Amino acid sequence: MSAPIILWLRDDFRMADHPALHAAAATGKPLLAVVILDDMAAGPWAPGGAARWWLHHAIDAMPLPILRRRGDAAAILDELVATTGADAVYWTRRYDPFGIAQDKAIKADLARHGIEARSFAGRTVFEPFEIRQNNGAHYRVYTPYSRMWMNRLNRVISLPVPPRIEHLVHDLPDDELDLLPPRPDWAGGLRDNWEVSEEAAMNRLDVFLDGILPNYRTDRNFPALDGVSRLSPYLRFGQISPRQIVERLQMRPDEQTFPFLRQLAWRDFAWHCLFHNPGMPETSLRTEFEDYPWKVDKSGLQRWRKGLTGYPIIDAGMRELWQTGYMHNRVRMLVGSFLTKDMHIHWRHGEAWFRDTLVDADLANNSMGWQWVTGSGIDAAPYFRIFNPTTQSQRFDAKGTYIRRWVPELERLPDEWIHTPSAAPVSVLAAAGVIIGKTYPGPIVDHAKARSEALANYQAIRKGG
Repeated sequence: MSAPIILWLRDDFRMADHPALHAAAATGKPLLAVVILDDMAAGPWAPGGAARWWLHHAIDAMPLPILRRRGDAAAILDELVATTGADAVYWTRRYDPFGIAQDKAIKADLARHGIEARSFAGRTVFEPFEIRQNNGAHYRVYTPYSRMWMNRLNRVISLPVPPRIEHLVHDLPDDELDLLPPRPDWAGGLRDNWEVSEEAAMNRLDVFLDGILPNYRTDRNFPALDGVSRLSPYLRFGQISPRQIVERLQMRPDEQTFPFLRQLAWRDFAWHCLFHNPGMPETSLRTEFEDYPWKVDKSGLQRWRKGLTGYPIIDAGMRELWQTGYMHNRVRMLVGSFLTKDMHIHWRHGEAWFRDTLVDADLANNSMGWQWVTGSGIDAAPYFRIFNPTTQSQRFDAKGTYIRRWVPELERLPDEWIHTPSAAPVSVLAAAGVIIGKTYPGPIVDHAKARSEALANYQAIRKGG
């Protein structure tokens, strides 16, 4: 039997359009697929609770036999090479600072032992180093980046599932990865809302293209509608590739596809920014924000996490997040603005909570999104763009359908008061069974005052104190 190839799987749990898998299968050699949970090396960027739940099911859903191992990835790969006689290790490239450093070290270690180590694209449409300005510099502004991204987007043809995969027959023991939540089991809402598999990803793409895409440009702004793709967790774990999505989009009219192509370009841009700014998950890229007078408010932060701020649209979003591992994108912007600009709590606390509770949280999009809404990143929303949670709620959830779904204690309030229950007449509250401060909290902050404070703080840091 020829020496096998080890396929090291990370966030690429699919069979189609998988360049590393395709190249390994094309050799005709026996294949050993392995997942290694290396929490110690990943440090603070190890998968959060919701992501671990998804990872467990993503591994189980793969039709390949997968060896599960836990511990130091370099040591485990060395052990597997020695045990199986493998002469090559293939994987999909990573672009985060931890992943890049680990992959470089492992590739060098394998090369010293005469083992072929090959990495492949597969996470993005364009790799972070592929799109550059004419002078060779990386982009710092999305609009010119997206223009170049679109210009580079020739006809995309994704790779099929390899016609034949020769598996390595082995009796190697699996490690227990402990990815599912211990008691109490908080994952019931995730199970009810998600099917985790490559097949489910393709089915959702079909639903999106056939029923949602024609009205995506407008419907995507309204959280009560099924108006977005909901493909993000499948992209996060590589159960569908962005190239597969682009390939299908290119079969549709341009006027339909352009708004969603821009979302895929933004995803690539996030990885582009992280690759060229490795401190992005921890440090404000606009350095003056390191001097912003952020508040330490553990009680307020906990109320925000639990959806008990007294602002219905904010509370609906935070409860949707906790129950389903997902939040509508417009509401993500609202809750992010509220935490940083109404409550004056550092964006890193929001980034950490999203990283633990979102099934689609990846390092690039999560940190980029939080810096964008805070105003602290490159190409960020202007700091003075402070979302008013009440007017946003009235505009994008006029009848309170989204609010009633996730904040059921307010469901009997009339439409005119569903956005501002604390301002409703006592008789209206009584008829709806709402007692402010008891069945539903009053507002945690006064938005107008908080906005003025945020703008004054911003002016101070701009002037240097």
